[in-house]
Amino acid sequence: MPDRGSGPSGPRMRVGRPSRRARVLLMTLGVLAVLGMAFTMFAGFWTDWLWYRSVHYSSVFTTTLWTKIGLFFVFGLLMAVAVGFNIWLAHRLRPPLSAMSMEQQNLDRYRMGIAPYKKWLLCGITALVGLIAGASAAGQWRTWLLWVNGVPFHKTDPQFHLDVSFYAFDLPWYRFLLGFGFAATILSLIAAALTHYLYGGLRVTSPGARATAAATGHLSVLLGVFVSLKAIAYWLDRYGLAVKSSDFKATDNWTGLRYVDAHAYLPAKTILFCIAVICALLFFATLWRRTWQLPVIGFGLMVLSAILIGGLYPAIVQKFQVQPNEQAKEASYVAKNIEATRQAYGIDDTEVTPYDGTSKTKDKSTLRDDVDKTASIRILDPNIVSPTFQQLQQVKGFYAFPNNLDVDRYPTKDGKVQDTVVGLRELNFSGVKQNWINTHFRYTHGYGVVSAKGTEADNGEPVFTEKNLPPAGDLPRYEPRVYYGEKTTTYSIVGGPQKEIDYSDNDGEKTTSYRGKSGVSLSSPVNRAAYALAFGEPQILYSGAIGDGSRILYNRTPKERVEAVAPWLTIDGDAYPAVVDGHIQWIVDAYTTTNGYPYASRTTLGDTTADSLTATNNSRAVVAQQNQVNYIRNSVKATVDAYTGEVRLYQWDTEDPVLKTWMKAFPDTVKPKSDISPDLMSHLRYPQDLFKVQRELLTRYHVQDAQTFLSGSEVWQVPDDPTNKSGDAVPPYYLTMKMPDQNSQAFSLTTTYTPNGRDNLSAFMAVDSQAGTSDYGKIRILKLRTSTTADGPKQVQSQFNSNSQQNITEFVRQVRNGDSEIEYGNLLTIPLDGGLLYVEPVYVRGGQLKYPLLRKVLVTYGGATAFEDTLGQALDKIFGAPGSTPPPGTGTTNPPSSGNPTVQQALKDAQKAFDEGQTALNKKPTDWEAYGKAQKELQDALKQAADAQAQAEKQSGNAKNGTDSAKNGAGSDKKDSGSGTTGS
Repeated sequence: MPDRGSGPSGPRMRVGRPSRRARVLLMTLGVLAVLGMAFTMFAGFWTDWLWYRSVHYSSVFTTTLWTKIGLFFVFGLLMAVAVGFNIWLAHRLRPPLSAMSMEQQNLDRYRMGIAPYKKWLLCGITALVGLIAGASAAGQWRTWLLWVNGVPFHKTDPQFHLDVSFYAFDLPWYRFLLGFGFAATILSLIAAALTHYLYGGLRVTSPGARATAAATGHLSVLLGVFVSLKAIAYWLDRYGLAVKSSDFKATDNWTGLRYVDAHAYLPAKTILFCIAVICALLFFATLWRRTWQLPVIGFGLMVLSAILIGGLYPAIVQKFQVQPNEQAKEASYVAKNIEATRQAYGIDDTEVTPYDGTSKTKDKSTLRDDVDKTASIRILDPNIVSPTFQQLQQVKGFYAFPNNLDVDRYPTKDGKVQDTVVGLRELNFSGVKQNWINTHFRYTHGYGVVSAKGTEADNGEPVFTEKNLPPAGDLPRYEPRVYYGEKTTTYSIVGGPQKEIDYSDNDGEKTTSYRGKSGVSLSSPVNRAAYALAFGEPQILYSGAIGDGSRILYNRTPKERVEAVAPWLTIDGDAYPAVVDGHIQWIVDAYTTTNGYPYASRTTLGDTTADSLTATNNSRAVVAQQNQVNYIRNSVKATVDAYTGEVRLYQWDTEDPVLKTWMKAFPDTVKPKSDISPDLMSHLRYPQDLFKVQRELLTRYHVQDAQTFLSGSEVWQVPDDPTNKSGDAVPPYYLTMKMPDQNSQAFSLTTTYTPNGRDNLSAFMAVDSQAGTSDYGKIRILKLRTSTTADGPKQVQSQFNSNSQQNITEFVRQVRNGDSEIEYGNLLTIPLDGGLLYVEPVYVRGGQLKYPLLRKVLVTYGGATAFEDTLGQALDKIFGAPGSTPPPGTGTTNPPSSGNPTVQQALKDAQKAFDEGQTALNKKPTDWEAYGKAQKELQDALKQAADAQAQAEKQSGNAKNGTDSAKNGAGSDKKDSGSGTTGS
């Protein structure tokens, strides 16, 4: 019997089995790949949905999603149908094969090649253009929602007398539709022409007619549609002149009609519209005439008219009518621009008052008490003292403070409200041993508020009103844990089996478990798999540290949370914390903007809000910095709970039509203004970014006379920050003070102006920042008389640096010889009795410990300068009389003598103990025992230095109050490092 294995069927069976297995394997891999891609897309969608649901803003997610889906399918389908229909029609109108020329017969091989795949090719082309068009349309969801939900501004433009909402909400949508129509027509025209050529309807090299009658009719209709759209574009361009940006010597980013626009471009657009309509009709008439002659002549006439009427004629009008008498011709249009710009930026009620710039009172001694009544002068600079907070109140290496602290208002024990410098003790992962458990499970939150009086200092150090762990001080009881903060940029998994580090005190390390309701539950395997894929961390799927009750927290910075739940808002660059109703709340200012306000000049937010702080701290930069806008309102105040992560949006500007429009689009997302609690209201303030935008506009738009505006003689500029060499604009400063027309002090945001290109002072500007008062948001400008020359900030700083009579240069020399550095604090400007009082704290950083301490206060008024240890002493010297109610504890002590050997040895011991503590912290794992020992040695050394210095000062008769802080416990002991090192 023959062997079956050796017969013909044997080898075929052996070869066939692997082939089937390979096919099954390939099919399996293909299915798995498709499932993997599908789950990847699902994971992104699912995690987004879970997050929005966790913050109770699921309506924002669904509204945005369905709007994008609707636009994608509607416009994708329209584009696919338009292109597909014209390809199908061109194919249907093809001439018979017998009528084709030799040129077309040469294309037969291409026609035969695609013949079996015609339907698939048609579907592929239409699907591709549909996907591209749909994706582009989905990106216009904001434009669609504004158009559908737009509410009137009840203000009209001066040219066409249309409501501003037409330009802000309607015109952008019409332009999108027009652009979509042009794209669909051009793609259809190209596709139809190629199809006609491929199937013989069009000829290029063959003799005779270049197109069949059917192709001529088809293409002429498409060209007629194109020219019709061009006619609509000309008509919309008429209205677009009201929001058109142009270069104009009076101002950058000018918006609105000028003389040449109203008398040349506007009639030109109307004429071109009429010509385009006639040209389109000629193209449509080709269906009956079957000739291109008239449409081509009409199209040429339209192009020639566009060049002559739309280009050459306006240039002639500008050259021979406007330029010879520009001020007379442009004045009325400049007046419209001034009025619209002032309204759009909320500066139309700015109060400009003449100011002498020199003191009215000859006997300055009588003004000493007026200083205390005029301003609560803040000598603690929140942009310098962060390292001091860090050194004195960090407590543990895994805590840190922001680079720039914040200024808020809190009541004192006697019930008065004082300016307070505030910072949160947030997580600092550079002080943590880096592994997955530590980063995401154990170290999950910061702990506590640290605050200090803005108007006082103690031996150069902040006078803390809230400090230590657990927190203690003047603030009411509150939840101190900070799960959501500016430095919290990674995710944490809380509430599960793994305990979290809470804080450490003298009794050791405390642990906790998150009891809040924020975050997304990881109890579901689907959720765990989705987040494992979304975060690229497979351990989320199988880690034993995740169990019942585990929740994942992410999107944890205040600004990104507010931006996520309200993507239609522009977020201020500076979120600040406040203790409100027993919780730490991040307060975030948010803006509604548009670039469609007619006649209002545009500005770029990123450029306008830049200053010396944003240049060194990106977190202070305004979100959406490259947005060009010509209308802005601080319409929303938002809060983010530092413990629960809860986001609340409050309507602040109840008249803003842009906010009303978005509230229609996203109902029930913004709470009414009446829901703001009194405690929260007391911490709301005028936002810095809005103020910076307004102050930049007011460099020109403080002028309301068109002739003066055109001349440019009254242009101001925001001075550069004189306290550093960055060359960036000086930041505005919060200060409790009163302007000349006010009866009492108010929390204010202030800035100065100098003439364009010069350094002397032009004006002082302040806005009432105290929310809940009748004057909130009122902008006051004190404009110096042109006959008066007053020193600007840069000149004042230069005088400070070169003033040898006050021993400033000697002080600087001594400090630098001691291996220390001078840091100038905020240069505050205060109007007083017709003159200007300048106050600047001077900090010393360096020596043995590298953090700044307040050592001197510079004051100038009426040409006199004082450089003293305390603000009170400096004011007494300037005015030649002591104050009747000097502010307590606002002073510093002189730097200790660097020649005292006991002090120097104690400081060396302190530095050694400090270095050993940092080494222990950086060990992996952290050597907590060594760290504790080093801290004890550091405290002992600092106490020894302080005692030795106090003894030396007592013996020399120069002892000052303030060194007692060295004996107040572990947290305060560190403060004595400043009193013993600054002069080194």
